Amino acid sequence: MKALSIKQPWAWAILHAGKDIENRTWKTDYRGRVLIHTGKKFDAIGWEALKDATRFHHKVPDKSEFLFGGIVGSVEIVDVVENSPSPWFQGPYGFVLRNPVEYDFFPLRGQLGFFEVGKK
Repeated sequence: MKALSIKQPWAWAILHAGKDIENRTWKTDYRGRVLIHTGKKFDAIGWEALKDATRFHHKVPDKSEFLFGGIVGSVEIVDVVENSPSPWFQGPYGFVLRNPVEYDFFPLRGQLGFFEVGKK
C-alpha cells in the first residue's frame, strides 16, 4: 500500500480536525487510500496557528503528545486541485482528502513522496 509522510501537527489534523486538503508543491495522478506516515520533523509554526484558530472544535495536543516516525492512519485521495474554498488550502496543489481512519501507531521509516509499505 502507498504511504505519504506528513509533518505533525498536520497528520493529526487530517485524522482529528477535519483537514481535507494536503498541500504540496507537486501534482499526482494517484487516487485512492494511502497510509499516513508521520515524519520526524515538527511544524511548530503550524502548531501555533492550529492552537490559535477559532474554526477548530478540537483541543490541539501539546507538542509532547504527537507521534513521530510511523504510520498513524489512512485517508483517501480523491482529487488534486490548484484552487479550493477549503480553509486548509494553501497550494500550489492540494490533495483532496476524504474518509480518514486512525490506526494504532506503527513505527516505520519514511521516504519522500509516495512510498510502498508492505512490499519486499
